[in-house]
Amino acid sequence: MIAVKHLAHRLRSSALGRSVEPWLYRGDAVECPCCESTFRRFAPYGVTPRRPRARCPGCGAMERHRHLWLFLRERTDLFTSRLQVLHFAPEAVFRAQLEALPNVAYVTADLAVGRASIRADITKIPFADASFDAILCNHVLEHVPDDKGAMGELLRVLRPGGWAVLQVPQRSRMPETQEDPDVTDPRERERRFGQRDHLRQYGADYAERLAAAGFEVHAERFGEGLPIERRERHGLKGEIIHLCRRPA
Repeated sequence: MIAVKHLAHRLRSSALGRSVEPWLYRGDAVECPCCESTFRRFAPYGVTPRRPRARCPGCGAMERHRHLWLFLRERTDLFTSRLQVLHFAPEAVFRAQLEALPNVAYVTADLAVGRASIRADITKIPFADASFDAILCNHVLEHVPDDKGAMGELLRVLRPGGWAVLQVPQRSRMPETQEDPDVTDPRERERRFGQRDHLRQYGADYAERLAAAGFEVHAERFGEGLPIERRERHGLKGEIIHLCRRPA
């Protein structure tokens, strides 16, 4: 049974599956704000555990992507102001659309070769101080050994008054971030930190860690403030969104 589930997951993830899915899920019950397409429902994702209505059949956006895209559209000037934007580990569901924005000078960066326009270590960002008006860095810091150094670098290249959205997997009911550099076994990391390549599990003190790096932090439960009809139509899974600014 598990082998069958893995085979089905691989088929859905294949080029053939991606090309057929928009037709299979055609309808108007739900809407993806990232690609502005409508479907009868969102597609399942994962094997064990499986999230039954998680992924957009059109662009592949997950719940947190749709949530963040709405936030960027409704709470920031990303789509209206002329901005120099740095995007670390750019999500595929965002990259093409952000590159197409006429008001944005868009730079992508990643430590891995070929995943962005610039190969860069987030703890040694190869740009001058105050180079960017805005920074996007989502679900990256939990992979970085020196996350404090990374936060400091993100602050350094951000212009005074500029903003950054710095998302991480967070357990808001856990008072303090849990980390242990001596934990190197992937299975133990998955058990303690949620994923095999995670180096820590952020807790309720995440905003304090950002503030200690020098950011002014506004933590917002954006999705919870939306009408339930919108949350259901867009299939949102709300993270606390951390909108950070470099003091002017």
